[in-house]
Amino acid sequence: MAMAQVGERREWTVTGMDCAACSSKVVRAVERMPGVSEVKVALMSERLTLNLASGTTQTDAIEAAVRKLGYGIAPKGQEAPRKRAFVIPEPLPEEVCCAGRTKGSADTATGAHDHDHDHDHPSAGAGHGHMHDDPLDRGKPWYRTGKGRLVLLTGALLVLAWAFEIATTARIGAWAFVIACLIGLAPVAKRAFQAARMGQPFTIESLMTIAAVGALFIGAAEEAALVVFLFAVGEVLEGVAANKARNGIRALAQLVPKTAMVETGGQLREVAAESLQIGQTVLVRPGERIPADGEIVEGSSGIDESPVTGESVPRTKGPGEPVFAGSINAEAALRIRVSKEASDNTIARIVRLVEEAEEARAPTERFIDRFSRWYMPVVVGIAALVVLVPPLAFGADWDTWIYRGLALLLIGCPCALVISVPASIASALSSGARRGLLLKGGAVIEAAAKVTRVAFDKTGTLTVGKPVVTDLVPAPGIDEAELLSTAAAVEAGSSHPLAQAILRRAAEAGVTIPASQGARAIVGKGVEAMVDGAPAWVSSPRHAADSAGIEAEGTRHAAELEAQGKTVVAVFRDRRPLGLVAMRDEPRADAAEAMRQLKALDVGATMLTGDNPRTAAAISGHLGLEFRAEMMPEDKLTAIRDMGGQGRVMMIGDGINDAPALKQAGIGVAMGSGTDVALETADAAILRDRVTDVPALIRLSRRTMGNIRQNVALALGLKAVFLVTSILGITGLWIAIMADTGATVLVTLNALRLLGYDPAKAD
Repeated sequence: MAMAQVGERREWTVTGMDCAACSSKVVRAVERMPGVSEVKVALMSERLTLNLASGTTQTDAIEAAVRKLGYGIAPKGQEAPRKRAFVIPEPLPEEVCCAGRTKGSADTATGAHDHDHDHDHPSAGAGHGHMHDDPLDRGKPWYRTGKGRLVLLTGALLVLAWAFEIATTARIGAWAFVIACLIGLAPVAKRAFQAARMGQPFTIESLMTIAAVGALFIGAAEEAALVVFLFAVGEVLEGVAANKARNGIRALAQLVPKTAMVETGGQLREVAAESLQIGQTVLVRPGERIPADGEIVEGSSGIDESPVTGESVPRTKGPGEPVFAGSINAEAALRIRVSKEASDNTIARIVRLVEEAEEARAPTERFIDRFSRWYMPVVVGIAALVVLVPPLAFGADWDTWIYRGLALLLIGCPCALVISVPASIASALSSGARRGLLLKGGAVIEAAAKVTRVAFDKTGTLTVGKPVVTDLVPAPGIDEAELLSTAAAVEAGSSHPLAQAILRRAAEAGVTIPASQGARAIVGKGVEAMVDGAPAWVSSPRHAADSAGIEAEGTRHAAELEAQGKTVVAVFRDRRPLGLVAMRDEPRADAAEAMRQLKALDVGATMLTGDNPRTAAAISGHLGLEFRAEMMPEDKLTAIRDMGGQGRVMMIGDGINDAPALKQAGIGVAMGSGTDVALETADAAILRDRVTDVPALIRLSRRTMGNIRQNVALALGLKAVFLVTSILGITGLWIAIMADTGATVLVTLNALRLLGYDPAKAD
């Protein structure tokens, strides 16, 4: 196989993982190899990425190491010969996996089994060789998968052993249980051996192997065989639970249709959606999903953007307006010009963001990972003391205390603990993404749960962002046409909402806009340009007053307009006032309700704006929040720092003008309907432009952290209870293995509850 280039980033899809212990196992095995660095494994999206130096380890050696651990692995995109927008494993059979053990899925490259955690393929030792799954048939029922067959095999052997014991003698029956135990244990022991060779002796496979073999030596063959069977059952159940947690992410990838109707020379032909190129025109009929990000060139229809933004009410769009891949054309046929390739469409970017968010681990998750590293050796040490101390120090029965020590080994597996956080985080990320709330990882969720104050930008965040001109107030001796044409000339080419309002009014009035040159923004004050060879300005009344650009009557009139909640700009030339232009940007319909919800959450709210105090007071008074006015960009930074001294601050902005403040805040949230900036700037994004999604995001984060606390308490609580009962001899080996796998299933199922949680509904 060809070697990677120096420092080349490589990526694989790894199947069979369903808990953090599994991903850690892969990381530790791979990072030991020469030339390998920056190894990352995303558990829920099943991705392995690393840097591979040229002339060192070959990629097939990396793949072989992962397979030896019992997982399936294939290079990114291998299953698709064409360019893929993103790589998400196809839905795997729910049999898949165990606690890391996702599924006995087959490796797409070789057909090798993917087993996980402890799983193994039922190997030749089981009398079936490697029970490979067909890599092209991933929809098999659980009983046709490798793990499922292992469960059926061990169960059948257990039943036969009981039948043998009943039909013969207890002595012969005991040998039947020994055989059943060894056959079922063989694949587990194989995985334990491979992990130990890679420097990982404390795995669930190794503990399981020691416990089962130890039970055989003390004559508990029947219980050893039962433990092996329950272990296999637990892995299948854990795989089902883990796979359901991934389905939310996979569902995003399925939103884009597989094919599209491309129009070429008046003829229509069906092509793969992933092959669409920028500039092509596609036909989308009523009821069909839009196959690519693009712009409508013909037709007008209601567009259901709920798959992308979570907004359930269709929006009517016509020629020149953008549409997103995955949206549904609800009413009439549309011709759409493709503006982005499949690899860069909105859905693809959302999927990548959700996948990459797994790497931004929450502080709680990092702590638990560190905790689990010494937790397992400590438990093994305690188990050894339980085995040795009573017999040696007090003359107790060896068989009794060996048995109890083996039970402790099984209880010691930290699977339930380490999966407790990532399972909740993955469910929350998926739940939020389906509702237009994108959070970049567990660290963001944990921080958002602790927010005590939210700082809002005004324009485009609390307001609609499309102000309209309400008043034209020419200076004495100036007519409206000159005032408007000069203002439009200065603002020509600007994308600022206020500039766009002036340009729209000029177009509606039909005034002639003179040529302008050298336009430049005066930060926090206004815009300057050369109009008809002479300088002209559009600025705030205060700045105009400093430059003799507004007369006394104009200052008084500006104050009156601002008191009405309008934004006023002064238009002037060199020491020659031309007049005032007043605009108003209406608050979003749900802004007041959002402030009410934040108050109910005991979260304060402050509006930061460059507007004058009178305009800011009019808007904030209507919405019910505090405000800070006439703020330059550096003033917003200072304000964020000040508020940060009193608690964690979340900043909500448009992702462009507010970038410095977004970065300064504890959490920066960008608003924007699927725009590049909204998806890639700040720590989180709100796609459907609802202000009420801000408290929804906080509710989702708080609910997630509560879910994590429940999981940690459940995992540790069960282990503590059964640790005591095992030492006291109240519970035995089969209860111990149920405590391990059962706890893992319980915490995963508890985490899955977040998939159905709707944060838009106030608690």
